[in-house]
Amino acid sequence: MHATTASSAAADGTTAAAAAAASDSRPASAAGAADAPPVGCDVLVVGGGPGGSTIAALLARQGRQVVLLEKAQHPRFHIGESLLPGNRRLFEALGVQDEVDRIGMPKYGIEFVAPDGPLRTVVNFGEGWDPALDRAWQVRRSELDELLFRHAARQGAQTLEGACVTGIDFDAEGATVHARLDDGAPRRWRARFVVDASGRDTLLARQLDSKRRNPKHASTALFAHFRQARRLEGRNEGHISICWFEHGWFWFIPLADGTTSVGAVCWPYYLKQRDKPLKDFFFETLAMCPELSDRLRGAELVDDTVHATGNFSYESTHAAGERYLMIGDAFGFIDPMFSSGVYLAMQGAFDGADYVATALDRPAALPAARRAIDRRFRDGPAAYSWFIYRVTNPTIRDMFLHPKNVFRIKQGLMSLLAADMRHGLGQRLALAMFRVVYYAISIGHWRRTLAGWRRHREAARDHGPLRGETVLRTE
Repeated sequence: MHATTASSAAADGTTAAAAAAASDSRPASAAGAADAPPVGCDVLVVGGGPGGSTIAALLARQGRQVVLLEKAQHPRFHIGESLLPGNRRLFEALGVQDEVDRIGMPKYGIEFVAPDGPLRTVVNFGEGWDPALDRAWQVRRSELDELLFRHAARQGAQTLEGACVTGIDFDAEGATVHARLDDGAPRRWRARFVVDASGRDTLLARQLDSKRRNPKHASTALFAHFRQARRLEGRNEGHISICWFEHGWFWFIPLADGTTSVGAVCWPYYLKQRDKPLKDFFFETLAMCPELSDRLRGAELVDDTVHATGNFSYESTHAAGERYLMIGDAFGFIDPMFSSGVYLAMQGAFDGADYVATALDRPAALPAARRAIDRRFRDGPAAYSWFIYRVTNPTIRDMFLHPKNVFRIKQGLMSLLAADMRHGLGQRLALAMFRVVYYAISIGHWRRTLAGWRRHREAARDHGPLRGETVLRTE
């Protein structure tokens, strides 16, 4: 492998040239630290979110010398608060399920709200293939991420916060990782293998120029947190609510501390037409959904803050190399409608730990392992993407709002939404039949289908920066 040097523009906006210029004005102590030999380790993990902390813990359990770097200080804000029942098996394997139980709001299912009427439908995860996978959690990501980060340290990983990775030099023996600490001091590590779990910073995908926007889907988001929002009652209180509207869909996620996360995922053209302050535009958007407006009547905006984030549908051309692996959002991200981000990142960490072990211990088997993990990392998002690409199509809305279990399609769908894909041919057939029914209905309403397809095609072309955009990791 040829030596590669580049900066992570997504990590902190520092270019290699700017870093070099900054080094000229560093104090003597900082310059000395830059000249010091790099600290050695087996694996260096960039990013202390769910994916990075999980793989660091698993590799440390293997007895490897692991360094885990996080550019921020925990706890830090992240969006992406809704988990899936499939996460339970992963938390159990890590040994943290009881801790997650203590911070989470139980989530037993999903509520779908029609865009143009009073129709509301509730589906439960227990209706899937495995009734035991009947619940998940809504969590504050600041709490979950810190929990997993501290757990990695207890498992033996060396963890360091406030360490922003600015570039990685690869060679035939491993990699030299360059970072800058919060106080400006430079640090270097020499690692046999690097795991990029930097989330939407996409450190390696940017360095290797392998990041590609998804040509089939484009979306943007506005979101905020509220106090005193009206929730569903009883066992349904923790349900995520998905509410469609003219320009996309809303999420409504109740959290255990009494706050509620509310966001609008919409086509980029809609956010680009904003001609007023972001907060005013957000409330104007909320008014397009009468059900949400009713639930937020009398609610208070937390910190008087509304966030916006740009297109977050992308994928790297590949997931792995001889000395590196990209997991979670560092590899790719899809629309968050089905709350799959944390699950895919953590499952990728479990699969990735095996890949790293192969790279370090059995390099002759690496080519086959690399092909397998590339395929696995694409198959996971692909299972959700077919639905996500059609999520604003009236046919999909009708099927979600009027769920029927003919050909066991509802059972198959609920297993997918629970991140439970272990049931072989029967489950695959159920999901295939869902598509057959979808296409049959679409053909029967071909004018509506054609109009929806044309609108999606035009909206998916609409990329570019947004005014007031805040780039937030949503792993």
